[in-house]
Amino acid sequence: MTQGEIHMEYTTLHNGAKMPMLGYGTIGQEGGQIIENVAFALHNGYGLIDTANRYGNEVEVGRGLKKSGLAREEYFLETKLGPTLYSKDGAVEDTLKRLDTDYVDLMLLHHPVNDYLHAYKMLEKAYREGKLRAIGVSNFPVEKLREVLEQCEIRPMVMQVECHPYYPAEQVRAFCEEQGIRLQCWYPLGHGSTDLLNNPVLVGLAQMYGKSAAQIVLRWHLQMGFCPVPGSSSKEHIRENGQIFDFALTAGDMERIAGINRHAPIYQVTSESLQRLATTKCNFEA
Repeated sequence: MTQGEIHMEYTTLHNGAKMPMLGYGTIGQEGGQIIENVAFALHNGYGLIDTANRYGNEVEVGRGLKKSGLAREEYFLETKLGPTLYSKDGAVEDTLKRLDTDYVDLMLLHHPVNDYLHAYKMLEKAYREGKLRAIGVSNFPVEKLREVLEQCEIRPMVMQVECHPYYPAEQVRAFCEEQGIRLQCWYPLGHGSTDLLNNPVLVGLAQMYGKSAAQIVLRWHLQMGFCPVPGSSSKEHIRENGQIFDFALTAGDMERIAGINRHAPIYQVTSESLQRLATTKCNFEA
């Protein structure tokens, strides 16, 4: 099976790059497990694989991509530059070596700490050199994203943020839409929240469509214009999460889901958490 035989929905970034809307997230996985699961995901509904320096699994992700048997142009590879590498010359090139690839389709700055303006210039340089096909940021509040926009030469194409029906990216959504920046969503199932997946509205829709609550949530993401990146170590769940292209929610369904919005993220950013992000090195750093 080739990627072309799998139904997929795409979005076009403001630079013209075509990005699959559904991605497979690899956080928390390593070794043979992630090699196997990356290859499996690419043959079960996912067109995009997402990793990061800080996940410590880029080498294994690269091996999983090779194991899939797909040609390089048949999948979309995304990674994130870790904050402790923001001032390191060659950090982008080192990432390509770990992934064993000549280019990455999308690279993001992982967090708005340390010298992120310098790091963004590194991304711009690598983009001009063809090493990155698209660039962006992750977890940036509007004020810091605005700072990047004021100083950059190449506007971010993607912002990755927490987003799910309990919190539809309200702090950044309108601003990103205004700037033509596509929203991509980590932990799109609410951090695996059993509360979210047992919500009566979602459970009712799941029963009506013959789907799981997780599939209803992921379909909601696509119809909101979001690009979800669910992760799972279970092949059963990986397969299930990829089966969201054979149905559509109605406008009434979307209104019902809008009614469960709690207007607050699950992950709370604190000064302590930002300090950890700024100082915690990747496992391959000296």
